[in-house]
Amino acid sequence: MRPGHIPTLLLIPLLTSVPAAQARTSHQVSVTVTEGTNIAVTAAPRTGAMVMERPGFAAKSQPAVVDGSIYFGGPDGKFYALDARTGATRWTFTLTRSVVNDAPTVAHGKVYFGDSAGNVYALSTRTGKLLWTKDTESHPAGLHTSSPLYYRGRIYLGASSGENITSDVNYPCCTFRGHIDSLDADTGDLVWRYFTVPEPKATGTWPSGATKYEPSGAGVWSSPVIDEHTGTLYVGTGQNYSGSGGDFDSLLALDAKSGAVRWKQQVTKADTWRLLCSRPDNEGFCPGQRDGTALDYDIGATPNLLRVGDRTLVGVGQKSGAYHVFDARTGDVVWRRQLGRPIPGGGIGGVQWGASTDGRRVYVATYMANPGTLFALDPATGTEIWSTANPADGCTTGGAAQFPNLCVPAHPGAATGSPGLVWEGSDDGKIRAYSAKDGKVLWTYDTVRDFDGVNGVPGRGNAISAAGGAVVANGMLYVQAAGALFSSYPSDRGNVLLAFGL
Repeated sequence: MRPGHIPTLLLIPLLTSVPAAQARTSHQVSVTVTEGTNIAVTAAPRTGAMVMERPGFAAKSQPAVVDGSIYFGGPDGKFYALDARTGATRWTFTLTRSVVNDAPTVAHGKVYFGDSAGNVYALSTRTGKLLWTKDTESHPAGLHTSSPLYYRGRIYLGASSGENITSDVNYPCCTFRGHIDSLDADTGDLVWRYFTVPEPKATGTWPSGATKYEPSGAGVWSSPVIDEHTGTLYVGTGQNYSGSGGDFDSLLALDAKSGAVRWKQQVTKADTWRLLCSRPDNEGFCPGQRDGTALDYDIGATPNLLRVGDRTLVGVGQKSGAYHVFDARTGDVVWRRQLGRPIPGGGIGGVQWGASTDGRRVYVATYMANPGTLFALDPATGTEIWSTANPADGCTTGGAAQFPNLCVPAHPGAATGSPGLVWEGSDDGKIRAYSAKDGKVLWTYDTVRDFDGVNGVPGRGNAISAAGGAVVANGMLYVQAAGALFSSYPSDRGNVLLAFGL
């Protein structure tokens, strides 16, 4: 953002079923989707858009912007390719009884993504034709939130699950095993798989009489990153669901070709948590309540590769509120910085999804840290260069002021960097641009307001909590203002994806 330059709101619509011929060539198009509604887009100069989401459902699929197209999945069971400037629909693909929770990856004319049923897909970017699909998760609760990574003809992605969030005391908890897969990018065939925990075994019964299985869990929630110079894949894991064992709360360094372990670092020594741990005095179903190990301190963030002198480091944020940095070759601890107060039983005070770096600083935000705070750290030492808390008036100004009992000054999404700027959205519904140099807030836009789609269907902005953060591409800023896990604002309007010209 140039000094004195105000970003121009474009409003780009996602999740549309709009024929391309119906979209005009306006640089700002707006579309809003409601459940069961077919959209017809007409021109609306300077008011934009493409529509995204149906009412009551938060957006989960961060868009990928490649070669003038936006690719993303919606809660209606469809995957979309739209023109990134006009919002014209290029094609749609319908999934079978599932939705897309992750950001897609585009490489060599194919777009890859996983779904909520544990399937992985490859489509033609030109036509949307299905090239292959593979069921990579046999567990009924298994799913993909990890965006695929493409590297040298292979796709890498992790598997997680929702098994631990059941509140049914009669459920035989738990049998899911986290894993990271390497698939052939042309065929989808499995090349190798690394399980994060041993196979769960029956070890007794829960107080309800249901069979107890352990250890379990250690899902892979976010995307891996690769050091192309060494062919090393780095990926984080979550907590155990039951028992204690395996590579939970760990950063793994794997050989990308074979899946062999090069090193691993476990950053929490005991962490077993499931939703039943949220009930007080429930030690029978949550033994960790007794000894303080029911934490939920996943590493749900994608690691960052950092270059310091002639040394490569790898850093990653954790839901405990810590940011850890290791030697990328050996796994030795280089530094650790505690950014937020640890909050057991959800880890909501820590780093939820990720961080970014420009080589000079690491930018990382804490979630419900009262308030959430954006930090800039020295990659060599972890020294705090600056920190900026979510502005104190975030919940008392703008659209969020209508919902004082719902608004939280929190940063759930990953920080996004662009030259001289850092972008971070908040649960207060505001997207802010910060100076990369000193953390000053340079620009704020409140998204909790009504937007009229050019088709006459109303939309409304909401809390900003897209896991992958804002997207900056080709002189545009894309922001999902589509609700948060803990602080979505009630609305009967369609959710929106906003696009700004920089």
